[in-house]
Amino acid sequence: MTFLRWLGGFVVLFWLMGVLFSKGGSLINILLIVAAIVFIIDILFSKRKNL
Repeated sequence: MTFLRWLGGFVVLFWLMGVLFSKGGSLINILLIVAAIVFIIDILFSKRKNL
C-alpha cells in the first residue's frame, strides 16, 4: 500500500500549495477529503494485512 501513501502525500502537498497560494477555491477542500480517504483506506488495509 505504499502507492496509496505516495498518492495521499501528493494530494496533501497540492492541497497545501493551494492553501498557501489561495488558488483553486473548492478544489482545495476536495483534495483534502480525497487525501483523508486515501490515508484511511491505507490504514485499514495495512492493519487487515498484518492480522
